[in-house]
Order: sequence, then structure tokens, then C-alpha cells
Amino acid sequence: MTDKTQIVPEVPEIQEVKVDTPNLVIISTAENKKARWYVVHTYSGHENKVAETLKQRAETLDLTSEIISVLIPTQEKIQIKRGQKKTVSEKIFPGYMLVQMELTDNSWLAVRTTQGVTGFVGIGNKPTPLPRHEVDAIKKYMSQGVAQYKADYVEGEAVRITDGPFNDFLGTVNSIDEEKGQVEVLVNIFGRETPVTLDFLQVKKV
Repeated sequence: MTDKTQIVPEVPEIQEVKVDTPNLVIISTAENKKARWYVVHTYSGHENKVAETLKQRAETLDLTSEIISVLIPTQEKIQIKRGQKKTVSEKIFPGYMLVQMELTDNSWLAVRTTQGVTGFVGIGNKPTPLPRHEVDAIKKYMSQGVAQYKADYVEGEAVRITDGPFNDFLGTVNSIDEEKGQVEVLVNIFGRETPVTLDFLQVKKV
């Protein structure tokens, strides 16, 4: 948008933010048929805080009829760390979030001047809305039922086997299968490197 002379009241910086739903911040339940989804670039690691700050700004500036919601695309991953299994929510596009909004001078300026936002994705200064099918694909990808594994290992890394027939053997990570939660480790047996397939829980970093 071109009019950058409007004054938007400053909102105090938020130090701690609690987001009830990790990946979706509902700003308004109002129906706005002109609202489209736009991609907004933020500081990586601050997506949730920026989303909640934007919600407060929209409410303060009475723009809830134009700025509807914020979506931070995430996917559930099973992480194995120090022999413990836990489910974590991993951002699919770190440093980006989707904002559902009607693009007006006021809504553009409110989003663009929110602390932590570095800009819209688009051509030049003009934000480009995401096609509906891309938004649907992202939402479908987020809602996939089976959580994938998140590897805490890298190829070539030294590990110790902690369970199974090769317990206490040292080896080197040869390949990683995050989908199955398995790692192939090269173990020195009879003076030669032999590949052994193990679950993430069966190995530990040296």
C-alpha cells in the first residue's frame, strides 16, 4: 500500500506471551468475504509472540473486522533426546506466518509495523495473497494424523548403541529415516564396518 503517513498508536512491547493454540491465533470471528491469506515474514523463533502482539494491536486499533486470524504452520514430530521420547510442534516455515486479512491501508500498516514483522511476501511493496489451494494444502499437511520423527542426529556423527545385541558398541551414523524413526549405524564387527538399523531410542550421542 502507498499511504504510509497514517499514525498508528504504539502498543507496549509484550515480554511474555501465552498462546492457547500453538499454531492458530483467532483475532475475530467476524465473516469478511474480502479477507485473503497473506504470507508475513517475521524474526525466526518469534512467530508466536508476533502473532499474539498482532492480535492485541488489531483489537486496540479496532481492526478486528479486517484482520481475522494468524496461522503459524506447524507439524507434530516425535523427538528422541537423551533416551526420552516426546512430541514437539515443529514449524514448517520458520520465520513465516499466514495472516488472514482484508488488505486495506490501515490493516497493512498495522501488520507491517507490528514488532517482529519484517515485511509481507509479494512483488515489490504489494503483498500477494496465497491461492486458496495452497492454503488448503498447508492446512492438510499440518493435520496429517501420524506424527513424524525428528532426528537429533546427523550423518557421520559418532553414537553409542544402548540397547539390543550390539549394546555398548560404538558406531557412526550412516543414514537417517525420520519417517520410521530409525537410524542406520556403521558398526565395526570382525574388522569391517557393518550397517545396523536401529530405532532412535537404541542409540545415544557420544
